[in-house]
Amino acid sequence: MHNKKLRVHSDEVVAATRAALIRRGVTIDAIAEIVYEMQKPYNPGLEIAHCIESVERVLLKREVQHAVLVGVELDELAEKKMLSEPLQSIVESDEGLFGVDETIALGSVFTYGSIAVTTFGHLDKQKIGVIEKLDTKAGGGVHTFLDDLVASIAACAASRLAHRMRDLEEEGETFADVPPVVLGPNPKIKPEE
Repeated sequence: MHNKKLRVHSDEVVAATRAALIRRGVTIDAIAEIVYEMQKPYNPGLEIAHCIESVERVLLKREVQHAVLVGVELDELAEKKMLSEPLQSIVESDEGLFGVDETIALGSVFTYGSIAVTTFGHLDKQKIGVIEKLDTKAGGGVHTFLDDLVASIAACAASRLAHRMRDLEEEGETFADVPPVVLGPNPKIKPEE
């Protein structure tokens, strides 16, 4: 049963999620660059600032936060060789038939609909931007979960923008007519340092 005495405040979860990404070398800007590359051809007036705001909003979703916290923790435990065998070897080597990493990431993608799901699939195969760096293990770290989590965040942020573009089209506008601040962020979020 849920113990309300152990409830963690939302601000703490947001901060922990952002800290986990930064600790692992992933910035909001790096994720936003993936979103921008994917959405720019379809969204007149889109600026990187719109993409940053969309990523920020995605990171406010509990499903995404929980997925990031679990995945990063497992990657870090694997780096420290603290998982039991055979899980240690499976996670450390990012074994091809191990699909739990994609499953956790995909779970958070469902919040943003079918376009996010198909975009996640595309990013999982194409490895754009920082996703490629994480997948190729540049720097020697274990990123079995993180590469898929970054793909899921980018897919969700791209989906948000695609849906927003549809709304703008119906109003006779483009992203050039909408300052990024309209898309977010939560004023409680502290900028990256």
